Amino acid sequence: MKYIKKIHHLPVSIILSGLFLIIISLWVIIPNIIVPNALAQNLANSNLPAGSPGHILGTDVLGRDVLSMLIAGSRSALTGPIAIASGSFIIGLLLGSIAGWYGGFIDRVISAYADLTLSMPSMLLAIVAAGIIGGGYWVSVAVMIILYSPFDIRLVRSAVIVQKSKPYIESALILKIKTLRILSRHIFPNIAMLVMVNFFLNIAFGLVSMSSLSFLGLGVGPGEADWGRLLADGRQVLFTAPAQAVGAGILIILSAVAINLIGNFAMEKGDFDES
Repeated sequence: MKYIKKIHHLPVSIILSGLFLIIISLWVIIPNIIVPNALAQNLANSNLPAGSPGHILGTDVLGRDVLSMLIAGSRSALTGPIAIASGSFIIGLLLGSIAGWYGGFIDRVISAYADLTLSMPSMLLAIVAAGIIGGGYWVSVAVMIILYSPFDIRLVRSAVIVQKSKPYIESALILKIKTLRILSRHIFPNIAMLVMVNFFLNIAFGLVSMSSLSFLGLGVGPGEADWGRLLADGRQVLFTAPAQAVGAGILIILSAVAINLIGNFAMEKGDFDES
């Protein structure tokens, strides 16, 4: 009963976002169970419009069911962004903590790397790097991790500097507590909420970025299930069978919005609880 009462106090947008992300998570985790034959082709049924018998959203140019492709495509659409956010989080936490805690020459070197990377157009650099290296899904993910990490580095660095000047850290230094223990047991819990909110934002931005790269042919391979790829392929039949492109676009937008809403709500709730 206690948990039901808490849910009743949540904003409707947060409840809907949570339910939507739960459904999408199931699609990501068990797509082969939900749609076991998503990639099965039937050229005799190619480009069927939405509402066709047995195909709620129609079929693509290869006769594959669009709804099944959208469900199966959720794995590649979201696995990469989560990997990007996780990799960026780890790099940002390590380098940002070192720069903020030690300062001096180390701080200048790390800050210079972050500033240099931030000064470059990230999407254009990702396209060039993926094109030169040879494209591929995980190559694009690795490039995006490098490009996203400066945001986390600067965020963690600033937060560590703020916490470092507080009395409880000075007391820990007087007691000669080891640096690693101070960072892990004292500083990080106080900046965790801020970092986690940025983690959610990185997932949302990573979703848009990876979908864009797939749209341009630098993400997943041709014929694979992915929202960005479905959006690109759907342009050819936009006026005769628009469900493929429209469905993929709506899922990308709704997923990014839902993740952002959950992240922002977590930050507001954290600030409220602390006060």
